Amino acid sequence: MRVLMLTWEYPPHLIGGLGKHIADLLPVLAAEGVEVVVLTPRLRGGAEYEIVAPGAQIFRAHPPYVNGHGFIAQVEQTNRELEQAGRALYEQFGGFDLIHNHDWLTTRAAIALKQEWRIPMVATVHSTERGRRQGVLSDDHARRVHDIEWQLTYEAWRVIVCSHFMAAQMTEYFHTPSDKINAVPNGVYVPPNPFRNAEERLAFRRRYVADEQRLAFYVGRIVYEKGLQVLLDAWHQVLAQVNTRLVIAGTGPYLNSLRTQAERLGLQEHVLFPGFVSDEERDCLYHVADVAAFPSLYEPFGIVALEAFAAECPVVVSQTGGLMEVVRHHETGIIVYPGSAGSLAWGILHTLQHPDWSQARVVNALNEVRDNYNWRHIARSTIAVYNQVYEEWLVSSWRKAGITR
Repeated sequence: MRVLMLTWEYPPHLIGGLGKHIADLLPVLAAEGVEVVVLTPRLRGGAEYEIVAPGAQIFRAHPPYVNGHGFIAQVEQTNRELEQAGRALYEQFGGFDLIHNHDWLTTRAAIALKQEWRIPMVATVHSTERGRRQGVLSDDHARRVHDIEWQLTYEAWRVIVCSHFMAAQMTEYFHTPSDKINAVPNGVYVPPNPFRNAEERLAFRRRYVADEQRLAFYVGRIVYEKGLQVLLDAWHQVLAQVNTRLVIAGTGPYLNSLRTQAERLGLQEHVLFPGFVSDEERDCLYHVADVAAFPSLYEPFGIVALEAFAAECPVVVSQTGGLMEVVRHHETGIIVYPGSAGSLAWGILHTLQHPDWSQARVVNALNEVRDNYNWRHIARSTIAVYNQVYEEWLVSSWRKAGITR
């Protein structure tokens, strides 16, 4: 089977978790016998063409120059370029069996090519605009994105989401039939221990905290829906019982607001904002942290919890979205009430003050990653969707009508 995969993000162009998801999934799909051709705009470097594994190729189309017309205009014009590039790839490869489109940003091109070639399209929806905005579509941009997301789910033969929480959102927000949706989780690799010995680990840890301090860690996009303002509100309650420094790593539009909040609360000496950290630095931080906290208000899946699992770091997460499906309370982590500083402080303190219980959860969590969130399992679930769609398409009246045109 040959699949054309469209995505706005692919390394080195990364914004959220979408691009990394595809980068991890792609070589495993190829190893399982699916030929995948990824088409993405060249927005942040990368070669125009590269082979990442046998049967897995990347093509980057040059986006148009757009000056002063807004992001939606850039997306629409870039989609026209992707359409043209997709047609060239169709000729180069002799056709595709199906299209797999990720999220709304490349929807226009995916639908146009689907209709032109009369082949089926699978859509993966990683998050929704309505969900990110806590259910409120308050401006024209949000409404336009929501409309494109609806069109994507309508035009797709099947819709893949990362959690049952997201499946429910598809039905609620877009009226997508539940029997058209497949929940296929995200996955992670279990990294090797980044430290050669205890001395090396201690030296790294001292870059962030003193020996007498505990270390709490968050990494991810710095946006309102991640609930970091709740984490700061909880911090005096944590400090009252345990000398703990909080490291909030990442970048995003809410970063300055958090820094202002930390200053207002007098937490300058207790909270560190290192900005962007590499994957290697992130893995090191997970390995030296005493707890990782993810107090999201909206979270379609919660890949960060799995990354913490894989690095054997105890986790505290809020009871929201896909996080509730990834973390089992008191078995693989602690779950607290979303938006509650008191509940969040309790979960962090419980983790710090009961290290034996925390370590037992860490062992369970690592087994969970190895058994249920490995990429081979995820690739095979994705291929099962491909095969179902392709077999249904082969006998469909839509295909037959195209043949007789």
